[in-house]
Amino acid sequence: MRAHDVMTEDVLTLAPDTPVSRIAALLLDRGVSAAPVVDGHGGVIGMVSEGDLINREEAGADHEARRDWWLALVAEGEQLPAYWADAQNRERTARDVMAAPVITVDINTDTADIARLLMTHGIKRVPVVLDGSLVGIVSRADLLKVLAAEPAEKTEPAHRPGLFQRWERKAPPAQAPVREPAHEPLFRAADFRHLVGNFHDENARQLAEQRKEALVRRQEKVQELIDHHVADHGWHKLLEGAHDAAARGEKEFLLLRFPAELCSDGARAINAPEPDWPRTLRGEAAEIYQRWHHELQPAGFSLTARVLDFPNGFPGDVGLFLVWGEAEG
Repeated sequence: MRAHDVMTEDVLTLAPDTPVSRIAALLLDRGVSAAPVVDGHGGVIGMVSEGDLINREEAGADHEARRDWWLALVAEGEQLPAYWADAQNRERTARDVMAAPVITVDINTDTADIARLLMTHGIKRVPVVLDGSLVGIVSRADLLKVLAAEPAEKTEPAHRPGLFQRWERKAPPAQAPVREPAHEPLFRAADFRHLVGNFHDENARQLAEQRKEALVRRQEKVQELIDHHVADHGWHKLLEGAHDAAARGEKEFLLLRFPAELCSDGARAINAPEPDWPRTLRGEAAEIYQRWHHELQPAGFSLTARVLDFPNGFPGDVGLFLVWGEAEG
């Protein structure tokens, strides 16, 4: 069974500039505990949960202060006493409080792999994407429904209506060949001019097709990295490689090399660099970042990202490096 068989299609999504007061009201209204943050192209750039809305700076405040903050948060424009107001939290947006980067799965990812991801990373839900855009979400509850359901038929129906039907790519109808009347002359100057035009049109078409194929190969590589998930044995193999590098006197190890297009901004934040560059990571790069954050950062390891080449003046491949040596001055 695949992600598209179990996912929830009607997903509450948030824009990056959605105020936290509005987010709280939306979560309450929809009866959900979290929602993905998407950019203008439908790409998932973060996730906001109920826990993210809690002002961590007030974690040590007393019970009354926390209660008053929540009252202000869900008031959504209603008049409240002045001492209940919290301007700082009212001004915060989804971009300020969201968790990023976000681990996603492809629409054809097996549910067993999804369950493993939820367990490995300690998350409750994972967005489902198609060609980089959000199309649904799979939660622990969705997977439990599958386990509780009766065994389904082993074979897929010949025609499956609904969401997946919209993504079928149909070939254009064939056009009947045009036949010249038998009584026309064998050669005409107009026909020759037409052949010349066809020649140039075909050359232009082939060049366009070559550029398109090159772009498709690049996108396929990006999609492969989005669909690929870091298994435990693969992660341990990377750590063994880093260990061997340290034994050779090296101070860093390349964990992953990937196209700049895997980043939601084309690696511009990494190239700048900007401190929030991890928010732009997707796919396998995002999973490696999460592994480092939970397992290696507490042990003193650093993680850096660098653009490795610049074809035609634009970021090409990006390297994600595990660092244990002191920075050289």
